[in-house]
Amino acid sequence: METKQFKAESKRLLDMMINSIYTHREIFLRELLSNASDAIDKIYYKALTDDSLTFDQDSYYIKVTADKDNRLLKITDTGIGMTKEELENNLGTIAKSGSLAFKKENELKDGYDIIGQFGVGFYSAFMVADEVSVISKALGSDEAFKWESKGADGYTITPCEKDSVGTEITLKIKENTEDENYDEYLEEYRLRSIIKKYSDFIRYPIKMDVTERKLKEGSDNDFEEVVEEQTINSMVPIWRKNKKDLTTEDYENFYSEKRYGFDKPLKHIHISVDGAIRYNAILYIPENIPFDYYTQEYEKGLELYSNGVLIMNKCADLLPDYFSFVKGMVDSEDLSLNISREMLQHDRQLKLIAKNINKKIKSELLSIIKNEREKYEEFFKAFGRQLKYGVYSDYGTHKEELQDLLMFYSSKEKRLVTLDEYVARMPEDQKYIYYATGESNERIDKLPQTELVADKGYEILYFTDEIDEFAIRMLMSYKEKEFKSVSSGDLGFEADENQDTAAEEQDNKELFDFMKSVLNNKVKDVKVSKRLKTHPVCLSTDGAVSIEMEKILNAMPNSQNVKADKILEINVHHEVFTTLKDAFEKDKDKLTLYTNLLYNQALLIEGLPIEDPVEFTNQLCKVMV
Repeated sequence: METKQFKAESKRLLDMMINSIYTHREIFLRELLSNASDAIDKIYYKALTDDSLTFDQDSYYIKVTADKDNRLLKITDTGIGMTKEELENNLGTIAKSGSLAFKKENELKDGYDIIGQFGVGFYSAFMVADEVSVISKALGSDEAFKWESKGADGYTITPCEKDSVGTEITLKIKENTEDENYDEYLEEYRLRSIIKKYSDFIRYPIKMDVTERKLKEGSDNDFEEVVEEQTINSMVPIWRKNKKDLTTEDYENFYSEKRYGFDKPLKHIHISVDGAIRYNAILYIPENIPFDYYTQEYEKGLELYSNGVLIMNKCADLLPDYFSFVKGMVDSEDLSLNISREMLQHDRQLKLIAKNINKKIKSELLSIIKNEREKYEEFFKAFGRQLKYGVYSDYGTHKEELQDLLMFYSSKEKRLVTLDEYVARMPEDQKYIYYATGESNERIDKLPQTELVADKGYEILYFTDEIDEFAIRMLMSYKEKEFKSVSSGDLGFEADENQDTAAEEQDNKELFDFMKSVLNNKVKDVKVSKRLKTHPVCLSTDGAVSIEMEKILNAMPNSQNVKADKILEINVHHEVFTTLKDAFEKDKDKLTLYTNLLYNQALLIEGLPIEDPVEFTNQLCKVMV
């Protein structure tokens, strides 16, 4: 019996595949089961075009059998089988796919799928087996043939006996090594878990003899082990069922079964697309944020299936980072069972699916805002920060995509509002969208800087997340309305107020120059405030870096000691200002003391640290005695 050699390029590919292409050895079973499903699909397709054939789905199945004593694992199918020539062509030349050739030859139409299109999956068997044999009898043939190989050395094909049409693959499982436990591929529980993980939704029954402990007949506590043939896979995936036949409970059960989260999903999205690219998807917006969401351990991505066969547990390319909280799966009829993550990343069809999914998620979130407002607010409290990061990241590339999904706490509504709602309520004379930053809504409520804007009747958005101001600076404007901080130097109010302020500035120029010199470059300037009503003093900024940005940037590792250009604003209508003027005329030492106290008071209001707390308390004592 002559041993035929693989072609040189095939030997190299086989060696590479066994050692590097597949990350997990368990994948071999997925590949062999997919091939078996293909073989049955081919009979089904022939039956559609050949009146002499009938297809009774109940007669078709795949059987997995483990023989631990002899270290044999067998996969049997009742599919179309292979002739000697097909064994030679399909198994003699690696990367020659019989399924792909069949698909092209028969120009498959919608509703009929062939899974195995790449042609190397069969050889993944050599990752776990020393020897592989394939006995096959083709539909319409009286002969059966046996293909045998021990790997890269080559293969033999010989005639053999087989009663029924189909294929039987037998793997001689390798002996254990220090690094690998090959015994697991002969264990019943392990085989069942692999089948459920990767091949649960193959449309034909995958059967196994399963050992169960059962009560002996007529006994109350005497158990016996019984071996029963069971179907391991569920066969019909939920995403291929009609949406009308599914309940919310069905979707929640699937969410739980797939371990997408321990909570209940806030919303599910069931997508069925049958066009230029065909796919089904079930996506979930979780209710609660995962405990590791903002850690390096969190891995985004959707499960990716090809015709019901899992090909990637976490396909990150299907989701943009700003929607990384979405869970679920995608099953496409047009994706081949590719062998590497890199190839999938460049798959044009995958990119089209990802683009469509992105639109669907956004559309669903906008729908929740409109129709289930309280539910969206709960969602935003959990994942709003991620959407804001999305606005800021990639130099604002996605800001227009996300701006309508943003929410901020409103000074008027006392709850979260959208930017659209804010702009719709703006008075005609209001030029800007005003915001204030702080550690909490309660702290911002008390900020002196909000007084004038609030007195004008203008709504203020409260920014309490560290990312808020960075995101808004990237957004710049919304519906042609620019954002303006209540702490900015120019609030955009009327010219007559500016004229009044300018006159007061001129009248008190010497006083303010003295106070500025006392502070010795701690502030850029000391000015009359046009925003304060009841408070004596506050800080504003002049430049790109705000006070809140200063705090956030300096709290980061390896900070560069960033400083905002601070302006000390004095309320000239407050009784404290009279004290300042009096001290300027009569006691410069006292004015120096008051200036330092007011500056430190302004720092405390902003939540900034006082440079010398001991000196500050000593200054307070001087005022008291």
